[in-house]
Amino acid sequence: MSRSIHRRTFLTGAAAAAVAVAAPGASAATDAPRISTAFTLPDDRPYPEGIALDPRTGDAYVGSFTTGAVYRAPAGSRAAEVFLPAGTDGRTTANGLKADRAGRLWVIDHTTGIDVYDLRDRSLLARFEVPEGEARFLNDLVITRDGTVYATDSVRPVVYRITPAEVTRGTRAPLRARYDLSGSVPSHGPDAYTLNGIAADPTGRLLFVVDMTGGGLYRIDTRDDSVRQVTLYGGDLTHGDGLILSHRTLWAAQNAINTLSRWHLSPTGTEAYLTHTLTDPALQIPTTLAHTPHGLLVVRSQFDKGGPLGPGTPTRPFTVARVTGL
Repeated sequence: MSRSIHRRTFLTGAAAAAVAVAAPGASAATDAPRISTAFTLPDDRPYPEGIALDPRTGDAYVGSFTTGAVYRAPAGSRAAEVFLPAGTDGRTTANGLKADRAGRLWVIDHTTGIDVYDLRDRSLLARFEVPEGEARFLNDLVITRDGTVYATDSVRPVVYRITPAEVTRGTRAPLRARYDLSGSVPSHGPDAYTLNGIAADPTGRLLFVVDMTGGGLYRIDTRDDSVRQVTLYGGDLTHGDGLILSHRTLWAAQNAINTLSRWHLSPTGTEAYLTHTLTDPALQIPTTLAHTPHGLLVVRSQFDKGGPLGPGTPTRPFTVARVTGL
């Protein structure tokens, strides 16, 4: 597997046996977590990676890491449809996805940059490109309350920023790094992938970024630009991929170990307590997740079955799971 194809997702470890575990000293959820299928994806081998929910309609959008296609599952639907075909606008992969309240879909191609689409007519509104030269692996993004977008880079410990004023129809501009975490996140060697999922608190003032190799969580304060490591109690976030934050509850997808974990953040965001974990091979290498009133939507990538990570035959159709009770 080449360095540019998902070594960030699988560094070590195999799928664990099915088990739901409460952290030591923490109370388990009242109802045991349940995994079911929310909706199916079209195409033979989409190998999905990212997911976005339209905050206006509840429609879900899922990106294909291997083709760049984007699929849409209307709210309540059991099957997704092709929204943007493979190769649209020259994009060959679609990993991080988010939708905003202005009716735009943000799509990361990890090698080229971030595309912004109008959800009404599927037109490309803007493109923010990674600088040429140094290696880049754009990974995930979050949109804060004021419309500012932050995105992680997995081979350089930086977080990029795009402000609302920068997004106009026809924009083609370079991505600019806003935060450099090299002084806070330990180096894991030249071939290691580090920053992955990113989440923001309701105010947009605090960002939380996971170091998937070291297992740490880092807090960025956008008011004073400070970066500090969050103290984790009860476990760590090794293999941490997608993050979702609702109030002070943080959910994480830990891909290579087929685990979802739930954490409770302290009021200042400087401490996080593991309250529940779900480990089950039925998660099929979960890369990211989205929070809905009816549970978590979890992307089942199946990267280990004939995809970017090795030989094998995937289970078809590819699906997005619904997890309740976590």
